[in-house]
Amino acid sequence: AALAEHYAADGITLYLTGRNVERLKEVEQICVQKGATVHAQTLDVTSKSDMFDFGADITNENPLDLVIANAGISGGTGSDPDGEPMHQAREIFDINLTGVLNTVEAVLPSMLKAKKGQIALMSSLAGFSGWPGAPAYSASKGAVRLYGEALKGSVKDKGLKVSVICPGFIQTPMTSVNPYKMPFMIDATQAARIIATGLKKNKTRIAFPWPTYAFSGFFGLLPGWLGLLVLSKFPSKPKQ
Repeated sequence: AALAEHYAADGITLYLTGRNVERLKEVEQICVQKGATVHAQTLDVTSKSDMFDFGADITNENPLDLVIANAGISGGTGSDPDGEPMHQAREIFDINLTGVLNTVEAVLPSMLKAKKGQIALMSSLAGFSGWPGAPAYSASKGAVRLYGEALKGSVKDKGLKVSVICPGFIQTPMTSVNPYKMPFMIDATQAARIIATGLKKNKTRIAFPWPTYAFSGFFGLLPGWLGLLVLSKFPSKPKQ
C-alpha cells in the first residue's frame, strides 16, 4: 500500500491487486487523489489462471515499467510443541512463493519481448536462515530471494532489471500481531522510500535496516547447528 501511494502521481498508471476489497479501495482512492490512473482488482495470487488473465489485460494495454510481486502472509509455530501445522506451511508456500511465481510468469514474456522494465520480488531478512519459530515463512522468503537473484543473472543481457527486497520489521498489519519486541522497526512510508530508491539504482538486493541485515546475514553464515541453537531461543511467530 505504501509503495502504491509512493509512486502515485500525475501521469502514472497503477495496476493494484489485493485480497481485501475495502483496503484495496482505500489505497485506490488515495492514489487517485494524488493524480494517478488506477486499475484495482481483487485477486488470489495462488490462482495461475486469474494472474495470467490480469497480466494479459495489462500488457495488452501498456508496456509495464515496474512489477512488484509483494503478496505474502506470515505464520509460525506459536510455541506449539508439535511445531508448525502442515496446512499452514502449505498455505504460506502457496502465497509467498507460488504467488510470486504466478505474478512473474504472467508478465515476464511480454517484458522480455519489449526488452525493458523491472521486476521486484518481496523477500525478507528472515530468508537468510531457517527460523525454527517460523519454518515455512523463512523458507518461502529464502526461496524468493534466491530465485530473484538468480533471475536477475539470467535476464541481465535481455534488457530486464530484477531486484529482491529484503526488509526487516515494518509497521504493518502483519507485524502488529507479533507479541514480542521487534528491533529497528520502521514505518511503511519510510520503507517505501528506501525500496523505491533501491529500485531506481537497480540494486540486486535491497536489504534494510542495516543493523537487522547484518544480524540476519551473520546467522546465515554460521554453521547450521550453531545457527539453529541460537535461533531456537528466539520467540516464535504467532500461528495464522
